[in-house]
Amino acid sequence: MSTPGVAGEGPSGADGAGADVTGADVFGTAALRASTLQTWRSSPTRLREDTATETDLVHGGYRDRVLTELAQNAADAASRAGVLGELTVRLVDGALRVANTGAGLDTRGVHALSALRASGKTDGVGRFGVGFTAVLSLTDAPRVLSRTGSVAFSADRTRAELGVDGPVPVLRLVWDDDELPPAGTDTEVVLPLRVGVDGEGLLAVLAGRASELLLELSGLGAITVGDRRFERTERALVPGLVELQVDGRTWWQRTDGRARWLVELVHGEVVPSAGDVLRAPTRTDEELSLPAVLVADVDLAPDRRRLLPGASLDGLADGYPLLVAALGPEQRTRLVPRPGFPRSEVDEALRIQVLAALAERPWLPGVAGPDVRPREAVVLDPASPALAWLLAEVLPGLLVPVFSEPEHAAALAAVGVAGVGLAAVADAVAGLARDPAWWRDLYAALDPLVHDRAALAELAGLPVPLVDGRTVLGPRTAVLVDAADAVVPGLRVVHPGAAHPLLARLGARELGAAELLADPLLADAVAVLDGADVVAAGELADAVLALVATAGERPGEQPWLGGLLLPDDGVDPELRAADELLLPGAPLAALLAAGAPFATVSADVVARHGADVLRAAGVGWGFTVVVDEDAGGPDHDLDDEDAWWRATSPAPHRVHAVRDLELVDPAAWPQALALLHAEPSTLAAVREPGGHTAWWLRRHAVVSSSPLGHWRAPTATTFEGLLDPLPGAAVDPALLAGEDVSDPALAELLLERLADPTRHPVAAVVAGTHAALADALTRDALDVEDLDVPERVRAVDGSVVDAATALVVDEPWRAQVLPPARLVLGALGAGADALAELLDLGLTSDEPHARVVGTGTTVAWAAEPAVVLACAQLGVAVPGGGPQRHAELQVELDGGVRTVDWWVDGSAVHAGPAGLLPALLHVVGVRR
Repeated sequence: MSTPGVAGEGPSGADGAGADVTGADVFGTAALRASTLQTWRSSPTRLREDTATETDLVHGGYRDRVLTELAQNAADAASRAGVLGELTVRLVDGALRVANTGAGLDTRGVHALSALRASGKTDGVGRFGVGFTAVLSLTDAPRVLSRTGSVAFSADRTRAELGVDGPVPVLRLVWDDDELPPAGTDTEVVLPLRVGVDGEGLLAVLAGRASELLLELSGLGAITVGDRRFERTERALVPGLVELQVDGRTWWQRTDGRARWLVELVHGEVVPSAGDVLRAPTRTDEELSLPAVLVADVDLAPDRRRLLPGASLDGLADGYPLLVAALGPEQRTRLVPRPGFPRSEVDEALRIQVLAALAERPWLPGVAGPDVRPREAVVLDPASPALAWLLAEVLPGLLVPVFSEPEHAAALAAVGVAGVGLAAVADAVAGLARDPAWWRDLYAALDPLVHDRAALAELAGLPVPLVDGRTVLGPRTAVLVDAADAVVPGLRVVHPGAAHPLLARLGARELGAAELLADPLLADAVAVLDGADVVAAGELADAVLALVATAGERPGEQPWLGGLLLPDDGVDPELRAADELLLPGAPLAALLAAGAPFATVSADVVARHGADVLRAAGVGWGFTVVVDEDAGGPDHDLDDEDAWWRATSPAPHRVHAVRDLELVDPAAWPQALALLHAEPSTLAAVREPGGHTAWWLRRHAVVSSSPLGHWRAPTATTFEGLLDPLPGAAVDPALLAGEDVSDPALAELLLERLADPTRHPVAAVVAGTHAALADALTRDALDVEDLDVPERVRAVDGSVVDAATALVVDEPWRAQVLPPARLVLGALGAGADALAELLDLGLTSDEPHARVVGTGTTVAWAAEPAVVLACAQLGVAVPGGGPQRHAELQVELDGGVRTVDWWVDGSAVHAGPAGLLPALLHVVGVRR
């Protein structure tokens, strides 16, 4: 192998190029030996110094660097010759032979080899010829064979020259040699191995370094070790970037100035270095933690293991960003140094320089197209490809979505890339003008990123486009509806083209058409609308009617809809409330009295929205129904509502009633009743328990000159013989007289007919009617002051008698001694007192006292079989105690004696032979 020198320094002024040179001392080795020997003889200290220096170099700085030093020299020789060099390493007869191509050995090189302290190189990869001392770790007799001349060194020959034993410097004395390198090579270093050196093991070690040397030394193209050949091929990719193939491995190399940066690729994927050393160009001991291999032209200490103190590293990282930018986008951050403790001062300096270069150069792919500088870049956190593309024009410097993945976070942080969270996204899109579809896409992209309350809070200010063209900040103020184009005054309705479930998660209210119609804001908007603004009224009406159609509203479900302003069918249309309008051909129109405040709705409105929708909004066809599930008072615009409210106990909590009944023509009530029964909604109001409609119709609807409440159903028997069955078509029984006589008009009618001798009600009807009247008084549903006291009353025997002679039965045993024509029967107890007050009659208990004649025999109720059987049939317990039994029960009254079946005298109960069961009924009734 050659250690190149300077041409023109051979003994005859020739450089040795051309024909092979042997057999002549072309390098003046004899003179060199004589000079060195003279020095040693004149200064024995110098000999010891040279011996110590060589020993230090062999065992210190250049240990384990045989192939490295020889390869460096070979690369330099090839570079000087302008060829791509080859290096061959063989083991022949116990000698390691290392041959190379390139410039041959020259005089300066020989001087450098034998000087220990100086190098004959003025350029190239090496600096010090002393690196050749590495061979002394293997041999004591190295030789350098070159086509320009060969030389040899020998410890034994040096000791012979000096006549000494012991250590001597091997490389200070040089001899001429006449052997030539093998054919096809220009220089060969021959190293006869010292005893104990494992030649085969050495070859294996050298083979393990071959690939690495081919990366480090660009002057070499191939290295052969034994029977293994290692080659490097190169392919230019872009200016400054080369792809290298070395021993089946692929590397990319970026060269800039004094630095070459290399990274390995496996199947197209970059594999960051896990830790390396600075190479200058071969390995040093300066440890690095950079993800790429650095081969740099830097000043090294003589042992080539460390940098010289003060050696400059400036500019070494300038090309690093270009190497990074050449990789695929998703791989680039792999070459960003990760945070960590530096491995050396050099490592720390280079890391700082690399990170600074990366921060200032554009190498991060932006969504908008060109690469961006890290200090100008932002990355979405969390990741969302869909969101990234949407925000390409919104966030300058936004990186492609792949950089949002967690694997890139540390690298991006190391170069100062800012992360953009959900709150920043919301801020960035504020004020944007985009169509609703763009906003929906934005919400769809954000939706998978919202996992917790914190994320919801970050998006609290997200803009939302409304159906009226405005954009508001914050979904919490917006409303999602399922009716298209629902412009609802007072409500911030999200544009249907932008609506997305994320908005509901962020607090937007989800309202269907039914919920919108139930919202007080919409009712308020209808209530306060200026009727003079025809355009606004039309827009509101169209929106509300669209909601009514979508919700499938039924008439009366939203009473406030009746206030919706709609045009009538006049020549000069006027706006009227919906509940003041009728549909064309409405049957109700023929039933109304003259002057009823109704008009017909515009045919154009009917054509646009349909009759069913208009009916649901309150436009009349038949009667209108009012429904209030939480009624607070009589404020539903119903006729005589206050009176109904007062008459209903407890107070109504629900109002379900028919409106405008007072507007019916009195002559049209048969037809009106038929219409009320034909519509399910109005029939339900008629049948509402305790409802206003039935209450009102009983009092005010007139059929055959009588209110409905004065008629009974044909099958009703409560007032049979007193009230007549309704003629004509059947109506719901709720509209006719029932068992309740709380209505003063009905009560007076019943009293009149009880006193009418032409009517013949049976005794049970008479007693039941009296009891019903008494009950109404007891409940304060009737007031005696509101009724006229009749002059005649109906007695228990069915006769009509003067009130002056009649008594109300309150003690039924007294009926045995009073004529039936004087007795008026209703309920007993408090009912009897109320009936007496109503009819202004006395009570049977007011009659003179009757005394039981004689003393009976006290018996137990429980001992009487007939009593036990009767109690079983009645389902009551047999009472305690018992009556006094009389063979004949007599009472003394008005000086005479009367025979009776049973009697009550204070607490004593008396029974004759036929009076046991009546007496039992009295006792059981009292105890109940």
